[in-house]
Amino acid sequence: MFEKVLIANRGEIALRIQRACREMGIKTVAAHSTADATAMHVRLADESVCIGPPAARDSYLNIAAILSAAAITGADAIHPGLGFLAENPDFAAAVEEHGFAFIGPSSDHIRLMGNKVAAKDAARRLGIPTVPGSNGAVRDSAAAEAAARAIGYPVLIKAAAGGGGRGMKVARNTAELARLLPIAQHEAIAFFGCGEVYLERHLERPRHIEIQILADGQGGIVHLGERDCSLQRSHQKVLEETPSPALNLEQRARLGRIATEALRELGYKNAGTLEFLYQDGEFYFIEMNTRLQVEHPITEMLTGIDIVREQIRIAAGAPLGYCQAEIKPCGHAVECRINAEDPQTFTPSPGRVTGYHAPGGLGVRVDSALYQGYEVPPFYDSLIAKLVVHDKSRNEALMRLRRALDEYVISGIETTLPLHQRLAAAAQFIDGDYDVHWLERFVKEPA
Repeated sequence: MFEKVLIANRGEIALRIQRACREMGIKTVAAHSTADATAMHVRLADESVCIGPPAARDSYLNIAAILSAAAITGADAIHPGLGFLAENPDFAAAVEEHGFAFIGPSSDHIRLMGNKVAAKDAARRLGIPTVPGSNGAVRDSAAAEAAARAIGYPVLIKAAAGGGGRGMKVARNTAELARLLPIAQHEAIAFFGCGEVYLERHLERPRHIEIQILADGQGGIVHLGERDCSLQRSHQKVLEETPSPALNLEQRARLGRIATEALRELGYKNAGTLEFLYQDGEFYFIEMNTRLQVEHPITEMLTGIDIVREQIRIAAGAPLGYCQAEIKPCGHAVECRINAEDPQTFTPSPGRVTGYHAPGGLGVRVDSALYQGYEVPPFYDSLIAKLVVHDKSRNEALMRLRRALDEYVISGIETTLPLHQRLAAAAQFIDGDYDVHWLERFVKEPA
């Protein structure tokens, strides 16, 4: 097992990884920017190294600085967390080339799944159903129009190197396609450094369903059930739950078979998540995330399996040590992503936390690096906390969620807590009657 792990990330996810390491008897190194010098994960780490100024490109995206920090501190492994360099194949390769273990999948698998066009091609080869779309990237209006006619309108323009919903455009006719294509290509370059885009059929009322996989690279592979991530704003997830209220036992089992058989054939190793759109009883692959997911805690609550611990064990060469039949999910879990944003305009709200009280009690988990007096910096993602609840049934979990939200106090900055309180009381959400477009309409309604 590793003796020392450098955590190449920040905020709640860095603290989450640190806790798993501590429970495994592994020392930790916090690699941090100057803006995070007083962050909770830095305070609690065994060692800390400043890797640069606040801008992410000069710190958390600085591969040379991170590798130097690992060498200086004698770390034998690096955990990338999520975001930043977590799905950068060059970083994963560099980590291993410099003699450190990368706590994640191989650079080849990260590279394959990082390009959405290549990932869809691989999915088809592996027998995974995909959303009807263009045959590769489209580079001009003529190619886009020909592809759109074959697919059928409306179509979704997506960045080949994209992620997180950034730069997506919906075109409902030829005129809209001609207008939006160059905009999407420009945004793809701005966001991802690659102007390649492709087309997919735009499904009108899909659910966003993903499934968590663990594979040890030695033949052991399991899925930990699905998560329903359909509650999104601007393609950004807001609330997740497991199991999905939209699936029955047969559909759930089918999804599990599709995912495990495909990734076994691929030879995948470590944690990964296959994401699908689900409509009218059919699953359509959209992408694979070759990293830890923000919403992993709800799966941990349901299964009792520590996914971060398993990532570390697998990277150290340990087998899973259990099979699919031994995984017995129990109850229902929900996660609310709490952002430092105005709950109506979603404008970022960095600043000093003047008051903080986290909810507690049976079945309540808060993943956050906040504390009273902490200064939320303006340089990074606005996610500041994840409130997770678990209970025996969905109805009981929602009752617990409403109670926990009412207990949660974060003052001094604006947060999305009021939005989650509205959402948890909404009749359509309580009934489980929602799709990926529902929340966009809901947030526009009067509070």
